[in-house]
Amino acid sequence: MAVNRTETTPLLFLERAQHVYAERIGAVYGARRFTYAEIGERARRLAAALQRAGIQRGDRVAALLPNVPAMLEAHFGVALMGGVLVAINTRLKGAEVAYILEHSGARLLLADAELAQGLTLPPNVETVVTVDDPEFAPGVAHTFDGPEYEAFIDVPPADLPWRVPSEDDMYSINYTSGTTGRPKGVMFTHRGAYLNALAEIIGNRLETSSVFLWTLPMFHCNGWCFPWAVTGAGARHALLRKVDPSLVWQLVREEGVTHLNGAPTVLIMLINDAAAPKGRLERPLRVATGGAPPSPTLLGQWEAVGAELTHIYGLTETYGPHTYCDWHPEWNAEPAERRAVLRARQGVANLVACELRVVDQDMHDVPTDAATMGEVIMRGNNVMAGYFNDPEATATAFRGGWFHSGDVAVMHPDGYIELRDRAKDIIISGGENISTIEVEQAIASHPDVLEVAVIAVPDEKWGEVPKAFVVPKVGHTLTAAQIVAHVRERLAHFKCPKTVEFGELPKTSTGKVQKFVLREREWGGKVKRVN
Repeated sequence: MAVNRTETTPLLFLERAQHVYAERIGAVYGARRFTYAEIGERARRLAAALQRAGIQRGDRVAALLPNVPAMLEAHFGVALMGGVLVAINTRLKGAEVAYILEHSGARLLLADAELAQGLTLPPNVETVVTVDDPEFAPGVAHTFDGPEYEAFIDVPPADLPWRVPSEDDMYSINYTSGTTGRPKGVMFTHRGAYLNALAEIIGNRLETSSVFLWTLPMFHCNGWCFPWAVTGAGARHALLRKVDPSLVWQLVREEGVTHLNGAPTVLIMLINDAAAPKGRLERPLRVATGGAPPSPTLLGQWEAVGAELTHIYGLTETYGPHTYCDWHPEWNAEPAERRAVLRARQGVANLVACELRVVDQDMHDVPTDAATMGEVIMRGNNVMAGYFNDPEATATAFRGGWFHSGDVAVMHPDGYIELRDRAKDIIISGGENISTIEVEQAIASHPDVLEVAVIAVPDEKWGEVPKAFVVPKVGHTLTAAQIVAHVRERLAHFKCPKTVEFGELPKTSTGKVQKFVLREREWGGKVKRVN
């Protein structure tokens, strides 16, 4: 072993925490409290139990779990014995779960008792360990034969090193949402996970006094690497089975929450709930948001209650956050509306990501004029190792030596990027490019609008035109004419929605609006142009 080198792995974070912060409460879940010494021991017991079950180094272990203690422990215990964690989206249908289990080749499944109801498993899954949740999901019947989690890990802890043979080994596989076909398995390495977790600690200013509330699913890009980051900081995990706004605000008060993460749709739900604070919060609250561009209106609402929002951007293929909208102290002197506009930008590559460009079709950098649109491409320490068992898709994503995001953005003169759309979402109306994000933000600035999505719909004269899908705030009524008039005051008339529909928006499990569902409904048998 080299004197001047240690292979990087998130396991080092828990090894350190269980000693340095042994008696510190590392996780809370309802009435349960776990010190870091206990978390470390439980992770080692899980590792031992997996070995007893016949799991070998490199085998995949799937987890269909909410943000419960077993899910946090799986983020360390599986890798400790050399396995590869496959955290599965808890809101997928049974057939979708079965596909991921089969494609990943998982031999063992850790499954929440409630979520396991009705599952049909592929033959490669040899063992199902059921995780009961008596406090928040009591009395659920077990679907499969096999041990319950607490009995399963009731073994002596494994005496395994918190070291790995190679930092380039797989740590986990995270499956994409599969909105344009079958989901792809994104391979995370020990090195990439370790480095991106460090970036989260620094960028979000996590420290030992921090309390992180798990409003973000851990199945989503391994919780944006925060299971490892919070542990590395010696901070406290406040685990949450599901996002209940009244419970969230209760925990913010009672547990002293200092940090939480979520997609804009989650933040919309929280800040507009009856339990939301009417004035400024008692203590600082740092919120990271990503997954879709938040509107300046939403950012302003959170700033009004005293929260500090950091806008992040990335993909499953970049371990979650690749960019941060790093905040300059002098921007605090700007008017509130200007601050919200600045925070809405996706920003610059984080400290470990390093490389970020916006390019044209020939991979030439676009002008830094905040107007010329191009594709966002990335390269660096937190780009995936590739797609599991899919070399063709990997080669396509990595063409030209960069990862191609498929997102369209502009580059500002100060080097900050700002998303304009997914490539497939840009509206070309009469030869003019229209950013759906720009139109959405104009509509979201209306005081009676809760959520909005804009897509292209077919038009005989212009080819395609914008259509808005609007969710009014509870107790408020709106008309299409009011929405159009509001947008006309802010944007060129050709960018205004030609039609407006009111109702709920289809969403993914992580809160992203499923525009493809809206498009399929609107375009029917017609062919939608895709850039």
